[in-house]
Amino acid sequence: MDWSKSKSIFIVVFLILNVFLYSLYLNRHTEAQLVEVLGEKTIEAQLQDDNITYGVLPTNIEKAAYISATVKNFEEENIVIQNAQSIIVENKNKLIVTLKEPVKISNLDQEENYRNFLQFQVYEGASYSLWKVDPENGKVTFFQRLNDRKIYYNINGVLTIFLNDKNEIIGYEQTLLDNIEEYNKEKTLLPPIQVIQALYGKRLLKPDSKITEMKLGYSTLVQLKTQVFVPTWEVRATTQDNIHEEYFVNAVEGKVIDVQLDATRVEAVETEVEDVKEVDEE
Repeated sequence: MDWSKSKSIFIVVFLILNVFLYSLYLNRHTEAQLVEVLGEKTIEAQLQDDNITYGVLPTNIEKAAYISATVKNFEEENIVIQNAQSIIVENKNKLIVTLKEPVKISNLDQEENYRNFLQFQVYEGASYSLWKVDPENGKVTFFQRLNDRKIYYNINGVLTIFLNDKNEIIGYEQTLLDNIEEYNKEKTLLPPIQVIQALYGKRLLKPDSKITEMKLGYSTLVQLKTQVFVPTWEVRATTQDNIHEEYFVNAVEGKVIDVQLDATRVEAVETEVEDVKEVDEE
């Protein structure tokens, strides 16, 4: 066979194949656009159909790093607390304080009203931020924070204040995360609207509900001696029946996560942490 003719035939066939593939791509692209126009709706339109509303979403948070921390060993410190009747260290990592005189807080729901108490009567009290007020059970819960970002539901970073029947503070239990620092480089975070889409896709957002707040915090990724926390979007919503709900979404991967530990899991994790510490000490 003449090589020149073979070469020409090969080039022609190659060009025909390219034209065919390009036309196939155009057809599929056009079909995809048509499907999107006729069938698929934007997340905003889907939310509108279900009457799910939201206010102004955060726009200034694009990147954040994972963080790491260790569990505070209170036995290593000489702790002196103003107005303390007794100070007990339980299992090295929990501080139990009973107050001499009850402390009156004018409005339990206002975080700024706790500022003086936290500053002067709680060890590293400025590290905590108000999470939940439960006067019926005589408790107020604070989560530890880093740069105004809460660390959600970590058993080693919680301050629980106890109230008497007059809603006065009579004591508290405290755990504390120590040596908090950024872990690796900053990661690009999912924008808030994609977080809402993740929740909507799992049918967690109920029709006629309103998203009232979105904040960035951290949730536990690894819980051993050195703990690692992932940036996490906190989403608060109120249903048509005025029920307040909270959701958490991994801000890097977009996974909806359950950050609340039940009693059994808490006990298991505490045991695991203690076992790791004992091995390290040996």
